[in-house]
Amino acid sequence: MKIRELVSVIDGEIVYGKDFVENEVFSACGSDMMSDVLAFVKEQAVMLTGLVNPQVVRTAEMMDMKCIVFVRGKRPDMSMIDLAEERDIVLVCTKLEMFTACGKLYENGLRGASGK
Repeated sequence: MKIRELVSVIDGEIVYGKDFVENEVFSACGSDMMSDVLAFVKEQAVMLTGLVNPQVVRTAEMMDMKCIVFVRGKRPDMSMIDLAEERDIVLVCTKLEMFTACGKLYENGLRGASGK
């Protein structure tokens, strides 16, 4: 799924990364626990989270993720945006709850990122 499609499906807003909307993501994970993302995500993914701190961007970088979606109307601060810009990671916000956003992406063909 292209990032621009993902944004449309979840009625999202791109906070950073409009130049990268044609990039593809192949799977998704939803978690507020970065330790779970590090332990269980096995392939390039988009991360959906309600956690808003710089560790989210660092975790995404370590896992070669191309996009982070902040759910429940959460918004990254400028330090997170700067970090994402340095790493070419797209930041998206949606007002949807994590469960709903994940469900909509699944319904539109994006699958889990657990490698199972």
